[in-house]
Amino acid sequence: MNTMTLWHITGWEFAALAFAALLVGFSKTAVSGANTVSLAIFAAVLPARASTGVLLPVLIAGDVLAVLTYRRHAHWPTLWRLFPAVAVGVLAGTLFLVWADDEIVRTSIGAILLLMAGVTVWRRRTAEAEEEPDSVVTRAGRVKARSYGVLGGFTTMVANAGGPVMSMYLLSAGFRKLGFLGTSAFFFLIVNVSKVPFSVGLGLIDGRSLLLDAALVAFVVPGALLGKWAVNRINQKLFEQLVIAATIIGGLQLLLR
Repeated sequence: MNTMTLWHITGWEFAALAFAALLVGFSKTAVSGANTVSLAIFAAVLPARASTGVLLPVLIAGDVLAVLTYRRHAHWPTLWRLFPAVAVGVLAGTLFLVWADDEIVRTSIGAILLLMAGVTVWRRRTAEAEEEPDSVVTRAGRVKARSYGVLGGFTTMVANAGGPVMSMYLLSAGFRKLGFLGTSAFFFLIVNVSKVPFSVGLGLIDGRSLLLDAALVAFVVPGALLGKWAVNRINQKLFEQLVIAATIIGGLQLLLR
């Protein structure tokens, strides 16, 4: 694979990638789903397929920081309910990447993100948010968890775009801000680490891509610190609006590129 390295990009391109890495850190500790903007920047600077391999270690670094920050707020019954369905989605995404070209990947993921945003907006307009997460032991809760889990696994494998899908699930399940961040932190750390062997097997991660990652990971830390500072200053309603807005923007960027 012709993966770009630090020496094959211009100063402005590296600055754009560094900003995207900073935004990854911010999204992991403040507004989950905002890293769809990072996804778009990486795909604009690097070849779309190669960009997913470069972005994955950057996301994992952000996941580690998020887990350290919000580890006490995770809702493990939800996580255990999601993981089997996510595994199915990851396998489906791996098969999809074997034959799909960049245009098909961008269009598919963009459409899914916009659909998820629309469903969540509709649901929140027609029902009051619950004080606690939807029960994962009810039939409706299981069906919803499995549906979002498969979609989340698929989108995170093919374009590292699982954040918005899972954000829509956690919002629709009635998670409050800290529970949302804690649950998503553990979810994405486990899922993203599990994707590494698949990405290596597909040629999306190699020594050259990791060299670029080593230069970009340093920018994730200040982004995470900024997010930790900002999250306590964002009320619940604004938090939810920002998550949905970031999802819509990310979906449109993928569709219109």
